[in-house]
Amino acid sequence: MKKLFKSLPFRLLLALALGIVLGRFFGIGAMKVVVSLQYIMGQLITFCVPLIVIGFIAPSITRMGKNASKMLGIAVVLAYISSILAAFMSMAAGYALVPDLNIVTDIEGLRELPEIVFQLDIPQIMPVMSALVLSLLIGLAAVWTRSELTCDLLGEFQNIVLKIVEKVMIPVLPFYICATFCNLSYEGMITHQLPVFLEVIGIVMLGHYIWLAVLYLIAGAYSKKKPWEVLRHYGPAYLTAVGTMSSAATLSVALECANKSKVLRKDMVGFGIPLFANIHLCGSVLTEVFFCMTISKMLYGQLPSLGTMILFCLLLGIFAIGAPGVPGGTVMASLGLITGVLLFDDAGTALMLAIFALQDSFGTACNVTGDGALTLILTGYAEKHGINEVSEAG
Repeated sequence: MKKLFKSLPFRLLLALALGIVLGRFFGIGAMKVVVSLQYIMGQLITFCVPLIVIGFIAPSITRMGKNASKMLGIAVVLAYISSILAAFMSMAAGYALVPDLNIVTDIEGLRELPEIVFQLDIPQIMPVMSALVLSLLIGLAAVWTRSELTCDLLGEFQNIVLKIVEKVMIPVLPFYICATFCNLSYEGMITHQLPVFLEVIGIVMLGHYIWLAVLYLIAGAYSKKKPWEVLRHYGPAYLTAVGTMSSAATLSVALECANKSKVLRKDMVGFGIPLFANIHLCGSVLTEVFFCMTISKMLYGQLPSLGTMILFCLLLGIFAIGAPGVPGGTVMASLGLITGVLLFDDAGTALMLAIFALQDSFGTACNVTGDGALTLILTGYAEKHGINEVSEAG
């Protein structure tokens, strides 16, 4: 029993279930405490994310040496292709299924969360995308200039960040997930909003699993390694993503899961997982495309034209690469496309934000789990092209 309680997946599931139960019984006084604690924990996790990005990506680039630029380009191309192909699959499903859907759009009746009693703001040292760009530039520049001192400093910094993940982020995550689902349960989103779009969410989730199966089969075929040896370790990361709704907040657990795989190279894990967490949002893209088509049919009586949807998918893949890895980051980054390409008005945009929020956790879980498949492809590419594996010590 003691070993079970030490298991991260068990603690995450327990936190999720406990949060839902507590949210049904807590009064406004208790919820003020929960809301405040969730805010503080969220601030702490968010603060650590840029440190993780810098601490893993920059040292990984320096260890790849002269192959760094090539691997970075390959990773970005993989993320974009995965996202747009997922979008096209969702588009095809939309044209086939949306006309036959009969969905009620009433999402009223939710309780408001109380205001935060104690608001402790912990600003990030920089935005996540700034940390990503800084990591890439520092890592590449250190390789180009052959700066051994910078490489050594980045290696030491990675060890420090690893301890922060181990001693701070991993222990805090179950409490953060518990508070998040307690809030959702108190609001009534679990009981009121979810059934409204259950049919659509079910279709989208099925799409997530189909795309993950496609990604891992392709990765296994290309790398000639067993994809299950990667996928089977991703349970804790999937559950964490469901609870946090943020690929950035799930990054520490995703690294832990990927490092357990025997078929993923450690240098590719250190490079690929933090990078893909910020640029590979296949699940969110798949979801947004299907939801946009559904809402267009609901509010405007027709689906967008094929040409419009193809343009939307191609541009959405680009916007997803620059989207922040936070709850709702993909749809927020692409609001300009929703209004400019699909011509949604205020009502359509508001409904899109509401329905996207309902499944955001599962889209994020698909994003995070898909990162393992792309890292397996990177591993296969490195081995096929004779790129030697480097240790954490460089």
